[in-house]
Amino acid sequence: MIGHVVSVADPFDPGRVPDSAGKQHVHPRTASRFVLPGITMGKEIPGHLSLIASRAPATTSNRTPGSDAKPNGTRQRMLEIFEKAAIAAGRTILDVYQAGANVKLKKDASPVTEADERAEKIILAALSANLPDIPVVAEESVAAGKVPDVRGKPFILVDPLDGTKEFINRREDFTVNIAYVANGIPVAGIVYAPAKGVAYVGSSTGAQKLSVTSDFTIADRQAIGVRERGPDMVAVASRSHNTPETEAFLKQNGISSRTAIGSSLKFCLIAEGLADVYPRFGRTMEWDTAAGDAVLRAAGGVTLGIDRLPLSYGKVAQTHDADFANPHFIAWGKRDK
Repeated sequence: MIGHVVSVADPFDPGRVPDSAGKQHVHPRTASRFVLPGITMGKEIPGHLSLIASRAPATTSNRTPGSDAKPNGTRQRMLEIFEKAAIAAGRTILDVYQAGANVKLKKDASPVTEADERAEKIILAALSANLPDIPVVAEESVAAGKVPDVRGKPFILVDPLDGTKEFINRREDFTVNIAYVANGIPVAGIVYAPAKGVAYVGSSTGAQKLSVTSDFTIADRQAIGVRERGPDMVAVASRSHNTPETEAFLKQNGISSRTAIGSSLKFCLIAEGLADVYPRFGRTMEWDTAAGDAVLRAAGGVTLGIDRLPLSYGKVAQTHDADFANPHFIAWGKRDK
């Protein structure tokens, strides 16, 4: 829980937690079929796709717990929709980035720009056209009071511009985040960093890093995975939200090497094998973390809450905090055996 007293010396030992990623496979990319703004028109997905992941498989060795029993091709098609929506949104974000953004403050005093709003409209239009039966929880819509009922249902989480402070300050580590959640688990997602020309995707088929060209096409896909944990761990930490608890955690666990970066790219650096741990002793919302968490889990990592269990999603009617608010957590790469 946020506000709960946490011993920062305790790294939430991930060796105690079942592997939430499962065996890794790289699924070949299938042909594009879907319609998005500015992208070739195609055929919509049938409405029955909303039934994906309604049940966890009884026994399986190569699926994320709680993931669907549908063929990998169905999940791959969903990822294609996410990819195209994210890239279309990223294109609009870069237009605003290059022109200069006008900044407003939301009720919670967090910044928002026209890039956030325009990107979210693009993503919501794409999801409504292609996945109309799956409820979507999107950051700016929630701020406007538009919150669907997701209790007991698979749903999609959207952060149209994660790292708004980085965006405003003309840094490149801001992202578009889209994730699919089933049974409280982020089982598919994309993190796209348009200014860096890279994206990361993850699902039950594994995790990949994508190279995105200046004309917004995907040029390359590489399978990625977390690295073995060595004696000298590297941490990733928030550039904009560092805390005394984070500093104490790093010191007490003998971690002297760190990389400061914004947005969900922290999860992705661990998933890519460039870092080992991401401690977060500060407030986040589910749309901030779900896509990066999906990529990390698909790459073989895990994100643990203060209860030492994998971070869950769809947290509504919380007595201690707002709907969809996360507790403190620590994201890990390869677990100790």
